[in-house]
Amino acid sequence: MAKAKTSPFQFLQQVRAEGSKVTWPTRKETMVTTGMVFVMVLLAALFFLVVDWLLRTGVGLVLGLGG
Repeated sequence: MAKAKTSPFQFLQQVRAEGSKVTWPTRKETMVTTGMVFVMVLLAALFFLVVDWLLRTGVGLVLGLGG
């Protein structure tokens, strides 16, 4: 079943109509969400830093490298 082709003008009209239906976040919501992302990235980085250090130390002790 073939779809009917739309002209570029009709396509742009449809895109604009769909874009107007979107509930866009406020500036405050965007800033809060961005802040939460930065906090989570920092926490993840700290977590992996600690895990990496623990694994490196543990493997060093097991292999007799003195940690």
